[in-house]
Amino acid sequence: MSKIITYITFLFFGFQLQAQEVLSLEDALKIALENNFEIKIAQNNLKIDATNNNLGNAGILPTLSANLTNNNSQLNTKQTQADGSVRELNNAKNFNLSYGVGLDWTVFDGLSMFARKEQLATLEAQGKSELQATILNRISDVYLTYYDLVQQQQIMASIDSAIVVSNQRVTTADNRFSIGKASKLELLNAKVDLNTDKSLLLNQQEVYKNTKIKLNELLARDLQIDFKVVDMITFEENLNYDELKDLANKQNPQLQAQILNKKIAELNLKQIKGNRYPTVRLTSGYNFTRSEASLGFITQSSGQGFVYGINASVPIFDGFLQNKREKTAQYEIENASLVLNQQKVALESQLASFYQSYQTNLELIKIEAENVEIARQNLDITLAKFRIGTITTIEVRTAQQNFIEASVRYATAQYQTKISEINLKELAGTLSLD
Repeated sequence: MSKIITYITFLFFGFQLQAQEVLSLEDALKIALENNFEIKIAQNNLKIDATNNNLGNAGILPTLSANLTNNNSQLNTKQTQADGSVRELNNAKNFNLSYGVGLDWTVFDGLSMFARKEQLATLEAQGKSELQATILNRISDVYLTYYDLVQQQQIMASIDSAIVVSNQRVTTADNRFSIGKASKLELLNAKVDLNTDKSLLLNQQEVYKNTKIKLNELLARDLQIDFKVVDMITFEENLNYDELKDLANKQNPQLQAQILNKKIAELNLKQIKGNRYPTVRLTSGYNFTRSEASLGFITQSSGQGFVYGINASVPIFDGFLQNKREKTAQYEIENASLVLNQQKVALESQLASFYQSYQTNLELIKIEAENVEIARQNLDITLAKFRIGTITTIEVRTAQQNFIEASVRYATAQYQTKISEINLKELAGTLSLD
């Protein structure tokens, strides 16, 4: 009987395999990396950080600008000269034009510009950590959803095997009833159990299809694309807690982002302290000027040449605002340190919890694998006795349900182990794409 169940199940899923695309985990991960919206957004944010990380944005480079000024007037003018004579002219036209290029360069600002440049580089590094965290999160989501489908396929296979047995029970009960060796009640009970199994399968198929839609959403492709996943869950059995903890402290993206966030706060304080020092600016340019006046000693003038100068300012008193800004920056550094320590504790707690689940589920797999084999043997023996009429249908149904429940628990234990493994690798920053 067990061979018949296995054969029919193989035919059922073999037909499904031919009718649907087989989506491997590697292909799913590749599609997610290419299409996932959150990964694309994080990639663009990193490009923004990289674009902003430049000398000009830090204020280190000079600025060069072209300028043009053109002023015109038309006035009724009256001028009294030094000798007492009066000169008048209506609609006197005046014209002033200046144009050229100017260069402005801050050569010293208390080293704040260099702190800003380092801060921009740190922001870019933080963007890389955030991109890595986003990629790891989405990879983890694909892993979990994919293996959830594998688990559900295994559960459907178990339910389908139960339907095969229920169909056989209905056939056997019908034959026994037709020759008067069984009551109508036995036949009706067998049909009820068959319909119960079919209903269970339909509900499981609904969950399976909805999970497919969820995976298609993660892959950012047509939600109605149909596919099949592999039928086995593989997992590592030798993950070491100390190694995972060491890797997490070195390369966990969230932890690295908090370390960089503290550095950004420290650089912000460095910039604020730079305001205590003098600011020195150099100015230079090449200008052209021209002016015309209808009335006056000079009716026309023009000039061209270099202009240059230096500007220096020293802060003396600003109403104690500088001290307050520095204190605020110090508090921000303290908060960043607290958040960093909090992240370390949370990371270690998550690692310990997931590792405990990982170890427990490895043991459960061994137990449930043994239970499946025992339940299968029990079902075979029960069906053999049922065919010769030595046991009741209730005993058959009990053996049948025990087999289904054992198979579901075994599939669930495998999936839970895989969840723990994926979570541990995600925290350690070692979740690979293959």
